[in-house]
Amino acid sequence: MMKSDANREALFALGLCAKAGKLVYGVPMVCEALKKQKAIVAVFSAADNSPNSAKRLSDRCTFYGVPLYTLSVDGDTLSSAVGKSGRIAALAVTDQNLCGLVLSKLPKNTEKDNIEN
Repeated sequence: MMKSDANREALFALGLCAKAGKLVYGVPMVCEALKKQKAIVAVFSAADNSPNSAKRLSDRCTFYGVPLYTLSVDGDTLSSAVGKSGRIAALAVTDQNLCGLVLSKLPKNTEKDNIEN
């Protein structure tokens, strides 16, 4: 997928979160962290997730009251932004201040998936 300047800034901010050790990687680990009531501030999902992964994330985030944002990048781009190999379908940010930085860098058209919070 094509990265715009706004996406590049948001991905850079997620990279800073990774350097700070304030990310949870992957759908299974994000769901487990939500279940264990870890301090998850927001969840960011890739645009090319499977319907099963998207529903699983949406259901868990809605249940635990955590905002879920779908980024307009694919899983490969998301993983390279945070310095991981392979594909990452979802990331969770665990620090309030760093999450605010990421949210401030998101493009205006980024979807917030569950609005019932």
